[in-house]
Amino acid sequence: MAKIMVVDDAAFMRMMLKDMLAGLGHDIVAEAGNGLEAVKAYEANKPDLVTMDITMPEMDGIEAVRSIRSTNPDAKIIMCSAMGQQAMIVDAIQAGAKDFIVKPFQKDRVELAINKVLGV
Repeated sequence: MAKIMVVDDAAFMRMMLKDMLAGLGHDIVAEAGNGLEAVKAYEANKPDLVTMDITMPEMDGIEAVRSIRSTNPDAKIIMCSAMGQQAMIVDAIQAGAKDFIVKPFQKDRVELAINKVLGV
């Protein structure tokens, strides 16, 4: 299964998503609470896939996607957004995100996005 990094400024959301991903058989190799931490953690851990929250302090998810993909053009990143963030999702896809999932997370949609992005 995939090595996944979970990025969200809310510890509760990270925990929920980590539990869901572990239940799907994936390894959680890192987590980060903002975009700056995410960029550093990506370099240190080289995950197969990243779930990235859009709205975070320090550096938002869109900037983090740009930063990660500038040095790792093949990075596979799925954006996580709240309802009503359609414009930001478009920006994220343009920045290089491969897909998006909407909070609250639904296990089947998370699994579908991961399989699509990883080409399973």
